[in-house]
Amino acid sequence: MSPPRTPSLNNQLRQFRVEAGLTQQELAEKVGVTRKTINTVENAVFIPSTVLALKLAAALGTDVHSLFQLPDASK
Repeated sequence: MSPPRTPSLNNQLRQFRVEAGLTQQELAEKVGVTRKTINTVENAVFIPSTVLALKLAAALGTDVHSLFQLPDASK
């Protein structure tokens, strides 16, 4: 039996945050989470909930699909 696959998600959160001129702390305050949560999402340690992904996209003036994408399964 194969071990369970850990879900993964490509994200551009750091790039959008930096382009918006926000620190991790500032973005965290805008969406109501801790700086550590932003850090773990940016470093792909934590996959955000749908609600958090929507809040992040709104805070950064973009859509969820621009921030997060499923990895290409064919690779």
